[in-house]
Amino acid sequence: MFWFFCAALVIIVGLAILTPVWRTRGDNGAETAAGFDLQVYRDQLREVERDLTRGVISAEEAERLRREIGRKVLEADRRAGEESPAARRNSAGWIGAVLALALLLGGAVWLYEREGVPGMPDLPLAERIAAAEAAYDSRPSQTEAEAAAPVPDRGEIDADYAALIEELRAAVAKTPDDPQGLALLSMHETRLGNLEAAITAQRHLIEVKGPDATAYDHLMLVSQLIEAAGGLITPEAEDELARALQLEPQSAQGRYMLGLLQAQNGRPDRAFPIWRDLLEEGPADAPWIAPIRAAIPDLAWLAGQPDYTPPKTAMPALPGPDADAVAAAEGMSEEEREQMISGMVQQLESRLATEGGSPEEWARLISALVVQGRADHAGEIWGEAQTRFAAQPEALEVVRKAATEAGLAE
Repeated sequence: MFWFFCAALVIIVGLAILTPVWRTRGDNGAETAAGFDLQVYRDQLREVERDLTRGVISAEEAERLRREIGRKVLEADRRAGEESPAARRNSAGWIGAVLALALLLGGAVWLYEREGVPGMPDLPLAERIAAAEAAYDSRPSQTEAEAAAPVPDRGEIDADYAALIEELRAAVAKTPDDPQGLALLSMHETRLGNLEAAITAQRHLIEVKGPDATAYDHLMLVSQLIEAAGGLITPEAEDELARALQLEPQSAQGRYMLGLLQAQNGRPDRAFPIWRDLLEEGPADAPWIAPIRAAIPDLAWLAGQPDYTPPKTAMPALPGPDADAVAAAEGMSEEEREQMISGMVQQLESRLATEGGSPEEWARLISALVVQGRADHAGEIWGEAQTRFAAQPEALEVVRKAATEAGLAE
C-alpha cells in the first residue's frame, strides 16, 4: 500500500510539472502553423493549374495568381524562419522540465534510501502494540541494566565529609535496624554515588519498617534503581513503583514515573493522559513539570492527539528578597548583609530538602553556595539533585548547567 501511494504521488507530481510545459508547447505551435500555411499555398497552386487546364481561367490570369501565391509562399517561409527559434526554445523548456522532474524524483529516492527504511513493512496499530508488549516483556533486569549503564563521575569527596560517612556506616553496622540511621545512610550513599550501598540500605529500611513503609520510601528506592540502571525503569523498579502507587495512588512523583515507564516501552497512548493530567494539575514549580512540558507535544502527536495544546502556565519567579528586605539591606553593614544572605540560602536549602522544588531552584542553591565559598557543600547538593532528578533528564540538565559553571561537573 505504501508503494502504491508513492507511485500515485510520483504520477501526480510529474503531471503537475509537465502539463503546463506541454500546453505551452501546443499553444505555441510554431512549426505546425508554418507547415499548415505552406500546405495551403501548394494546394492553391495545384488548383490554379487545374483551372488553367480545364480552361476556366486564361493564361494571363493563371500567371497573375501564380505570382500572388508565390509572394505568399515567400512570406510564409520567412515567418517559418522566425518561428523556428521559438519552437526550439519551447523544446528546450520541455527538456529542462523533464530533467528537473528526473532530478526531483532521483533526489527523493536517494534521500529515502539514506534516511528511510525501504524494507520496513506496514505496521498496523495491533502490530505496534504487540511490538511494544514484546519490548516491555524483554526488558533487561536490574543487574543487566546496571552492568550496561555508564559509571558517573562524582568527583573528589571532601575528607571531612568522607570521615562523617564512615562514622555513619559504623553506627548503622552497630544498630542495623535503626530506621533513622538507615534513611541517613541511604541518602548519603546516594549523594556519594555509591548506589549499590544506597539501594541495600533503602531495601533494608523498607524491610525494617514493614507495613509502616511509606510511598516516599518506595519511591526513593525506585529513583535509586533508575539511576543505577542508567535511566531505565527495570521490572524490579516497576515492582517498587507499583507498591508506592498502591500506598499513595495520587502521588505526583509516582505518576510521573509511571508515565515514563509507558513512554520508555512504546506506549505513548498510555503515557500521554498521565502526563497531561500532571501538567494541568501543577504546581508549575514541581520538578516533573519541566520535563513533561518539553516532551508532551511529541508525546501527544504519537498518542493520536496532534491538536493538544499544553496549558500556558507561567513559571513562578524564584523566591528572593522582597522590597522591604532590599531597602533594609541598604542600611546594613557588610557582615549583617552576609548574614541575611546566608539566612536566605539556608531557608531555600531547608525548603528544598523538606518540600522539594524546581530544578531552577536547585541550580540557584548550588550557585549561591559556591559564591559563599561553600563549594564542598554545593557538591553535596549537586549529588542529591542527581538523585532527585535521575528520572528527569531535562530537569537534571538545568541543575547540571549550574554545577558545571561552578566547576562541580564537566
